[in-house]
Amino acid sequence: MKTLKTMLFAASIFVTAAAIAQNKPVNPADFHGATADKKSYKVVYQLNSDDEKVIKATMKNIMNALDDPRLKGKLEVELVAHGGGVTVFRKDQPYETQLKVLQERGVILAECENTMRERKISKEELFDFISYVPSGNGEIIIRQQQGWAIVHP
Repeated sequence: MKTLKTMLFAASIFVTAAAIAQNKPVNPADFHGATADKKSYKVVYQLNSDDEKVIKATMKNIMNALDDPRLKGKLEVELVAHGGGVTVFRKDQPYETQLKVLQERGVILAECENTMRERKISKEELFDFISYVPSGNGEIIIRQQQGWAIVHP
């Protein structure tokens, strides 16, 4: 029995070494990123911070994805704000123009109603062009199970 185990162990090492030996390093000049070979892609960007840098970075990340030539015409995007992220949708904040640009490009803008209740925020305090979901976390869970990628900048 010990001999059989030793032989199997030795064989596994040989197979592993052979596989490693066949891996050739990728020449950086030959690599151009992943190929977008699917018909469509779906992504949720989660925003739960009121930090101006995080908000701006999140919107910039969304624009970068929308502008990626591999994803042109194939990308569905949703921005889900909850917790501190509600700041991005407040009328007293400077994000209206950027949000409208995103929305014009097809981005779904969704605010968590739980956050609004917990923070006593009314819909009148938020931009009138956004949508609402019962729970930001619930939205993310459902979308992920539907196959959407989740990005949390």
